[in-house]
Amino acid sequence: MSDIPAGQVLLTTQDGRPLKAALATALRREKLRALALIAPLLIFVLITFIAPIGDMLFRSVENNIVPETLPRTVVALEEWDPATGQAPGEAVYAAFYEDMLIAVEQKTHTRLGSRLNYEEGGISSLFRKSGRRVDDMDPAVPFKEQFIEVDDDWGTVETWRVIKQFSSDYTAGYFLNAFDAERTAEGVELKPENERIYLYLFGRTLYLSSVITVSCLLLGYPVAYLLSALPLRSSNLLMILVLLPFWTSLLVRTSAWKVLLQQQGVINDFLVWIGVVDNLNRLVMINNQTGTIIAMTHILLPFMILPLYSVMKTISPSYVRAAKSLGANDWTAFWRVYFPQSVPGIGAGAVLVFILSIGYYITPELVGGTSGIFISNRIAYHISSSLNWGLAAALGTLLLVAVMVLFIVYDRIVGIDNVKLG
Repeated sequence: MSDIPAGQVLLTTQDGRPLKAALATALRREKLRALALIAPLLIFVLITFIAPIGDMLFRSVENNIVPETLPRTVVALEEWDPATGQAPGEAVYAAFYEDMLIAVEQKTHTRLGSRLNYEEGGISSLFRKSGRRVDDMDPAVPFKEQFIEVDDDWGTVETWRVIKQFSSDYTAGYFLNAFDAERTAEGVELKPENERIYLYLFGRTLYLSSVITVSCLLLGYPVAYLLSALPLRSSNLLMILVLLPFWTSLLVRTSAWKVLLQQQGVINDFLVWIGVVDNLNRLVMINNQTGTIIAMTHILLPFMILPLYSVMKTISPSYVRAAKSLGANDWTAFWRVYFPQSVPGIGAGAVLVFILSIGYYITPELVGGTSGIFISNRIAYHISSSLNWGLAAALGTLLLVAVMVLFIVYDRIVGIDNVKLG
């Protein structure tokens, strides 16, 4: 018997297939074709954007160098409790001797020392010194005595506590350092005040980025308004001047500001010449926060002007004329009619400038001195100089989280739907 209800006609294609199944097959083919078209872009985003972020997140907690280099020692230390106040027993030293023989042969003990040196100063040299002596040790003599003879630090609880504390494959130590904290025998505590730097740098970065964003808005809004109000020929000429910084190297522009802002520079010479400042009291505008704000405002100003101009260009002047014809003065017509329509451009420009400024490090490094550098400068230092990639990844992760939180707050207050680039 047929499954088709009485009175219902089954629609089929020319080859006899049910029409519903044929449509489902055609729709599936269209989806696969669309997926094939976007696959190259999706793969590109995964490789160039998602994968680096994932690698950064992994590096911020990865710690497998300790268990891979000292596997026997890690197992032996499981039965030792640092709270006893006594160094571990001979079994731990014997396991450590066997691990060190292999590590010295593979030349991995120096890398391990460098890793643990991030947590406790002096451990790097301790591992190097022990690596040179481990081959000469006598298995007939207790290894504990021999290691302590190499260096007294092998007899302290603190050295072994650090090794045990960071003996797992994953660690929160990098994030603790990023928060200016450390894990002690009493638990997690903040570092001494003279050693706290990262939270202060995070606060300074957010503060200076906000100031730079406001400065770009105050300078860029009148320029964008003028560009949108002028005839096309004149506005195009002025637009060339706005885009001119893009055609000049970032390093050249920053170096030019060093020449202009220094105490014997052009700006101070001009202020002395017109009598605004005394020759003995020249302004200090370089190697501080002032230099960072001025230089970065100049560099990022086009990123504020362009979104504003693209939005303002779409605002019809008839709205303002209508407001004036109804009795509004120039200020009321601008503030009540024109300005609300330019808010999407303000939002887009502010987001662009803020996100770009929060990650800048070249300009603050050259003109900021010690009081004008950003957290990104420390991230670059740990990547290129100290080679503490784990801490750099943790700082980068916190910076990413901070930007995302601010973005969510911005969306709640302004609304991301109100942001337009034109």
